[in-house]
Amino acid sequence: MHPKILIAALLLAAVAAQAADNEPVIQPQVARRDVKLPRIPSNDFEAGLFAGTYATQNFGASPVVGVRLGYHVTEDVFAEAALARTRVSDESFRQILPGGVFAQQKQSLSYANVSAGWNVLPGEVFFGKSVAKASALYVIGGIGTTHFNEQKRQTIHLGLGMRLFLKDWAALQVDMRDHLYSLDLLGKRQNTQNLEMTAGVTFFF
Repeated sequence: MHPKILIAALLLAAVAAQAADNEPVIQPQVARRDVKLPRIPSNDFEAGLFAGTYATQNFGASPVVGVRLGYHVTEDVFAEAALARTRVSDESFRQILPGGVFAQQKQSLSYANVSAGWNVLPGEVFFGKSVAKASALYVIGGIGTTHFNEQKRQTIHLGLGMRLFLKDWAALQVDMRDHLYSLDLLGKRQNTQNLEMTAGVTFFF
């Protein structure tokens, strides 16, 4: 045999022996499973109804109902417009002041606003071991107008909420928002903070 061929054969045998020595005695068998990543539905538009409580500063809380229409610019960023209405009572003032604060004991309060939101924590909510629903925790803020007791005030609102997707076309939504605007009802114009907590259903299309 040619010396060069003999040397090459010896080298290959040495490498093969070293590789055999490095192989583990036990070959691990890992069972692979399919993983379904959470996915927020790709439908861009949403429309929904909501209801809850609206706490008007100095006048207590009252039921509120409204509608919303949204557009998802990306998976994380969305825009929303909302209209809502409630009726505010000055009953507590009428116990002290003859005639109360309003011309009538209850006055309508309505608002319209536009918002921008950001899904900060998209994820999943698990129901038992085998059922999981996509969800998103978001922050939101925007501007609008509030009509109350013949006053029309520019309003800023800030808040956070959570959206739980029941289907690709439907979701439950819970919101907490603070509406900030000024009012002149008690003889002095003051800035007010009015907390709103609502829950509703949203449909995607």
